[in-house]
Amino acid sequence: MTTTADLLVELLTEELPAKAVADLATGLRAGLCERLAKAGIAHPAGRARALWTPRRIAVLIPEVALAAPEQTLERRGPALAAGTGPDGAPSKALVGFAASCGVSVDALEKLETDKGAWFVHRSRKPGAQTADVLPGMVEEAIKALPQGKPMRWGDNDFAFLRPVHGLIVLLGDEVLPASVYGVASGKSTRGHRFHHAGEVSVARPADYESALLAARVIADPDARRERVRSEVAATAQRQGGVARLPEDLVDEVSNLTEWPCAIACSIPAEFMRLPDAVIVTTIETHQRFFPVLDAGGKLTPHFIGVANIESRDADEIRKGYERVVRPRLADAGFFYDQDLRQPLTEHVEGLKLVTYQQKLGTLHDKTTRVIALARVVAPAVGVDPGFAEAAARLAKADLLTRMVGEFPELQGQMGRTYALAQGQPEALAIALDEVYAPRQSGAPIAASPLGRVLAIAERLDTLAGIFAVGLKPTGNKDPFALRRAALGLARTLIEGGVRLDLPRVLEQAVLSVPAQSLKDYLGKLAGVVFHDSALIAKLVDELTAPAVNELYEFILERTRAWYTEAGITADVFEAVAARRPHDLVDFDLRLKAVLAFKQQSACQSLAAANKRIRNILRKASEGGIDVATLGPVESDRLHHDAEKALYLAIGDAERASAPHFAASDYVAGLTRLATLQAPVDAFFDGVMVMAGDVAVRDNRLALLEHLSRLFLQVADVSLLVG
Repeated sequence: MTTTADLLVELLTEELPAKAVADLATGLRAGLCERLAKAGIAHPAGRARALWTPRRIAVLIPEVALAAPEQTLERRGPALAAGTGPDGAPSKALVGFAASCGVSVDALEKLETDKGAWFVHRSRKPGAQTADVLPGMVEEAIKALPQGKPMRWGDNDFAFLRPVHGLIVLLGDEVLPASVYGVASGKSTRGHRFHHAGEVSVARPADYESALLAARVIADPDARRERVRSEVAATAQRQGGVARLPEDLVDEVSNLTEWPCAIACSIPAEFMRLPDAVIVTTIETHQRFFPVLDAGGKLTPHFIGVANIESRDADEIRKGYERVVRPRLADAGFFYDQDLRQPLTEHVEGLKLVTYQQKLGTLHDKTTRVIALARVVAPAVGVDPGFAEAAARLAKADLLTRMVGEFPELQGQMGRTYALAQGQPEALAIALDEVYAPRQSGAPIAASPLGRVLAIAERLDTLAGIFAVGLKPTGNKDPFALRRAALGLARTLIEGGVRLDLPRVLEQAVLSVPAQSLKDYLGKLAGVVFHDSALIAKLVDELTAPAVNELYEFILERTRAWYTEAGITADVFEAVAARRPHDLVDFDLRLKAVLAFKQQSACQSLAAANKRIRNILRKASEGGIDVATLGPVESDRLHHDAEKALYLAIGDAERASAPHFAASDYVAGLTRLATLQAPVDAFFDGVMVMAGDVAVRDNRLALLEHLSRLFLQVADVSLLVG
């Protein structure tokens, strides 16, 4: 007897937004699987497939159980003692319980536990039939999808992202009676708008993809992406070049087409004088076409468009694509020529008219703050502060150019282009682009020293300023991309090898915030309202500490996932973070050293010993002993052989490891400290720390405090205990 059947759910609509359709389909898959699981209906969730095209979202789940398993229900009644009277007759409570269960008292069973005995009623409930409950699940899952800005159509009182035209809910070969947005489920869908405009019948879920394929619709997004990639690549090769195929553009184009077909096109020769970035942005971002490069990576006068139709007259489509590109490039050419006539330096004054953020002033105010921070950061990167100031002054100037006004994606790139064309030093021009690096997750950091200075200073000011005005990220909301800025700052410091006292420069960034915003920010953190700016100046160290700590922790937290991907485990990260290294390059060295140390056989023993030491010292402090003031260990008060041996071993290890720690060679330093395993184990096996003699006790506590400080030079090793 058949106990499973394949399930197909399809929602047919008008063309869905290319950037939303994948999330809708995967959301439908997750919603259906979640509801099936909750109902106890077995299905291979790992094999459930989300399919989509511009006009449909669908889910295919093989081998869905036709029914949920039978359920055994147990209802507990009165306790045994309360269920019978002295004569053994059923009590009123027991009779009432049996009646509420719809059975006689004799049908009740007894349940014995370690907490007592009770009367119980056990019954069996048949599992739900999938065909009965699935229509409701489908309706719920579809209506729970994220809809962005839904739209209404006709005179309906409901709304969805796009008008809905069809619904399939097919379990095996049975159409289940579901209904959403005024459309009842059936057994047919639609093929390609032009190649196969009629209905496409689907006999069973397994036929779905092949039926659509025959109607010129590729329902599998992976297959469609591969077709886009291969068609574009082959067409570019026929033009003697190699196509640029950014993954996000391939995804978007595949989500715009059901039957993608590549079309070879050309760029008019007069536009090839424009910077490559302008042409690429026009073609990719604004028209969703693919530029063609030569073997050396240089842009050629060709691009590839992707049509959603296999045309009998592809030349007409080509002309159309070239026709829409031409005016965009003509506009870009006009902007480019106009911009070249006005030096970037002349735009700086205009930044005073552009608001950056209401409480943080204009872009010119931000530029002034970044200049000050760039001068502080520059020496750590080996850059002349005056040169850093000159670059920082121009870093926002290209925002006022006509080109960036029309193509915001080109900020930085156009600054670089115009600076070079206007005779600025090459290093300065490059930095105007690299100030935005890394532009996205996983992208390279700024390659040049000056670019790193600007990238660091820019992010320091952004983080401090936006935190100060109370707009730090909450939940999924991060309108100023502070999480990305924090990780970009950390990566630039670490990967760039920039040795910088992060809390110190964060303090300078905080103090650069406009006076009123700074006063409000520090007052909020301190829990008071400051009316006297002079008082803030007098208490600056105490007042800025909480702000600096908040920013430092935020930056550190953003590196956690980045390090996890690099193989740094959570306990290693926490062990080093507990020491709060000010220099993130040093932080990185410590992480890698502790990770290596963790692989040594001595690590767990020493970590456990350190945890024990910390507990002893903590309890001593709680008992009124000021461990920090015990002073140095007095060797003449060491009586036990094990404590004498440990004292000598600590001295040897400290002297031997000191040069390694001074040189930040933490792996070698920790390896040397690992030799303390045996004397530490012997100490705890043979010595009673909390001796009755106060002088002996305090001396032993001082010995443990010394050992604890020795390990804390790198990390809190006690946190490495599993």
